Amino acid sequence: MNFHIITLFPKLIRPYLTESIVARALHRQLISVSIHDLKKYGGQRYRVDDRPYGGGPGMIIRAEPVIQAVTEIKKDLPKTRVIILSPGGKEFTNKLAERWAKHKQGAPLILIAGRYEGIDARVKKILKAEEISIGPYTVTGGELPALIILDAVTRRLPGVLGDDQSIEERRVASHEVYTRPEVITVNDRNYRVPKILLSGHHAKINDWKRPQVKKN
Repeated sequence: MNFHIITLFPKLIRPYLTESIVARALHRQLISVSIHDLKKYGGQRYRVDDRPYGGGPGMIIRAEPVIQAVTEIKKDLPKTRVIILSPGGKEFTNKLAERWAKHKQGAPLILIAGRYEGIDARVKKILKAEEISIGPYTVTGGELPALIILDAVTRRLPGVLGDDQSIEERRVASHEVYTRPEVITVNDRNYRVPKILLSGHHAKINDWKRPQVKKN
């Protein structure tokens, strides 16, 4: 599957691609990631950003550089999905990640990382893009949201994790987990692993895990 990330700060993206599951997926050619520097599409005459109409603080990313970048990326590609990362967009979920991983056998995702006060609203209309938010909060730019989407979709692609059961939401998995040793002593107090997890009774263990999932 191909990911294309359009950003004003390419150096924020690159380090994440060198470690862990994403790096292994890249090495095995299960995914490809292309980083596009939006500053290259501003041209000599125009800036990438400008002041907002109607007044207000900050700057707005201009429409033309973004449209030019996406048009160039799509030139030699089959049908793509264009995503604008925005705190005002539809919330990203596991179900959405699953659907995108399966869409057109992993059709390319173009992820546009916003900055400053946002992107000219005409971009969404012209490119027929989707606005996506990673949660009910605001971060400095769209680079972190783009990486979160990249990670979440990548881990759902066939062969990336090796074992399909490694994807947490496809199995009975609690956020409350334990490992060795069985007892940890801190300040003269013993903290034990729940007895049910030591029982070897898989049905009862799964019953214990389900309420933990609901609580979280």
